[in-house]
Amino acid sequence: MEYTIALEVAEEGGYTARCLELPAAISEGDTKEEALENIKEAIELVLEATEKPD
Repeated sequence: MEYTIALEVAEEGGYTARCLELPAAISEGDTKEEALENIKEAIELVLEATEKPD
């Protein structure tokens, strides 16, 4: 599945990344690339936490 990521410059420096479809998935990084890599991990963690048991 593809997700929409909002990437914003953080006031304190670096970047903040938010997944628009998963509001709990928020991350940051010193560079755009780092923020995008970190949001991928945040998305995976949110999906694992919200998975329904079989």
